[in-house]
Amino acid sequence: MAWNQPGGNGGRDPWGNRGDQQGPPDLDEVLKKLQTRLGRLFGGRFGGGGSGGGFSLPGGSLAGAGVIAAVVVAAWALAGFYIVDPAEEGVVLRFGGYRITTAPGLHWRPYFIDSVEKVNVQQIHNQEIGFRSSGASRSSVAHESLMLTEDENIVDLKFSIQYRIDDPQFYLFNVLDPDLTLRQATESAVREVVGRSGMDFVITAGRDVVASEAGTLIQEILNEYEAGLNITSVNMQDAQPPAQVQDAFFDAVKAREDQERIINQANAYKADIVPKARGDANAMLERAEAYRQRVIAQADGETDRFLKVLSEYQKAPAVTRERLYLETVEQVMANSSKVLVDLPSGNNIMFLPLDKLLSGQGAGSAFRPSGIDPDDIGTPSVSVDDSPRGRDPLRSRDR
Repeated sequence: MAWNQPGGNGGRDPWGNRGDQQGPPDLDEVLKKLQTRLGRLFGGRFGGGGSGGGFSLPGGSLAGAGVIAAVVVAAWALAGFYIVDPAEEGVVLRFGGYRITTAPGLHWRPYFIDSVEKVNVQQIHNQEIGFRSSGASRSSVAHESLMLTEDENIVDLKFSIQYRIDDPQFYLFNVLDPDLTLRQATESAVREVVGRSGMDFVITAGRDVVASEAGTLIQEILNEYEAGLNITSVNMQDAQPPAQVQDAFFDAVKAREDQERIINQANAYKADIVPKARGDANAMLERAEAYRQRVIAQADGETDRFLKVLSEYQKAPAVTRERLYLETVEQVMANSSKVLVDLPSGNNIMFLPLDKLLSGQGAGSAFRPSGIDPDDIGTPSVSVDDSPRGRDPLRSRDR
């Protein structure tokens, strides 16, 4: 019985569906609907219509497929454009492998074939070693901060590393975790530098030196790994002994400060007293030199005077002898406080206490020796001294 006869197939079509059920869609109807929609989209229809449309469907389908392909290709081409920001560099990957690094600007790559990883190469990143910051609080990481020094002491160091990405290709492909690599390289470098230094040097005057040497060594390690990172600065945040021995360390520091203070005081006293002593010594030397020059000058003067007197003596011995005698007596008598009076009426010699006479006249009382008339007293001829030295030359002259 034919399929299209009533009741011959139980109301089923060749696909096993009953008459009240919907069968698979007709391909021609699908193509017609697609062609109609594309025609509406582009302002017209593809192919013929009406009863003759069956013969024009294949050509219209090809045209519609071409338009669809063109649209898809245009969309694919437009999707391949990308923009790299000024602070970034683009790493182009083809099927997951590195192809090229692009500079900032507008670029194109085949979509679905190439992908782009944009890396900020100007941003400064920060890495904390020995501690972790969380807002205003900071927690210590003991296994990173405790380090052994050359003198077998332990110090607690905290570092802050600033770096930026120097090579995006190396940064993305050469190391699995660049941040972890940097942290481990920093710990290794700092421990090496601290291991060559003493505790006092690391904690006090050597902070900048340790940070500088550690930064150089960290960069060498990263360059050897080709990690694509560039260290910009290494800052030592804190350097102190472990908490368990801080009290004893502070006592030692205080004792060292007292030692330095006492040494400075001693140096200040030395700086004050030594110049004074040197000044006094120089003054004594100068006075001695002046005395030497004075004595020499006096000796030279006496010598010249003696030579001149000698020359005059040789010319007139008697006159020179008399003059020398008178000058000598004058010098001796000038220091005597007694006067020898020669009376015109006789040869008696009287000694007057001139010091008492002078003191009596100063007090307003007249002192006169008994038995002596003031009118008989003439002008004293010469003054002599009581001493034998002062009387001998006068006696010799009288004789």
